[in-house]
Amino acid sequence: MTTTNSDGHPEAPPDSGGRILLIGASRGLGLALAQEWQRRGRHVVATVRGTGRTALHDLADTHPADIEIETLDVTVPEQISALRERLAGRTFDLLFVNAGVTNQPEGTVAETSTDEFVRVMVTNALSPLRVVEALDDLVAPGGTIGVMSSGQGSVANNERGGHEVYRGSKAALNTFMRSYAARRGEDRRPLVLMAPGWVRTGLGGDGARLSVDESIPNVVRTLDALADRPGLHYVDYLGRTVPW
Repeated sequence: MTTTNSDGHPEAPPDSGGRILLIGASRGLGLALAQEWQRRGRHVVATVRGTGRTALHDLADTHPADIEIETLDVTVPEQISALRERLAGRTFDLLFVNAGVTNQPEGTVAETSTDEFVRVMVTNALSPLRVVEALDDLVAPGGTIGVMSSGQGSVANNERGGHEVYRGSKAALNTFMRSYAARRGEDRRPLVLMAPGWVRTGLGGDGARLSVDESIPNVVRTLDALADRPGLHYVDYLGRTVPW
């Protein structure tokens, strides 16, 4: 039986199972996603960058049967290939790429150094597609592939400017995923570009409108609701379509 929450979204039962491959989960929204999926009874293989201890390690210590940790810097192609080799023979119901950065300091495109522009674009646009291309065959035929986009990636909604390089990187990510979907017209798996809302995290800042608890459970509900809907979906955390 499917229940719904107060927003009218299908609510997955806590013990619904499922195998998640989560890329980028050491902190912020990625960590919250790992926590939410663990709470719902999913088995999560989650990645961190580097070898230092993170809050994800604390979660794995508390729930060792539910959380596995892998190391991956998404900007290093050799590490993506190595992760693919380590996971060979395994199958996941959802691949979700969360890893991303914003630019520092904030400024217009013209004010941004070339090195900083390249760093943001490689991390937010190029690297997620490299990960998807390398790992998509680990996703079950009926599984879902998702990436963390942003409402700021919407060209149609950009009426005030600001956050120009970050916006551009997410718009590029959206376009690259659309090309990926177009090349796989016969693939019946849902592909999701997720806009989580403006959330109070290290990346979103203290002035953001939403708390993590207001965003992430709804992100998970929306991904669950799209699990049987093939095609490319650009949606927000409440399941509303975001204009391209």
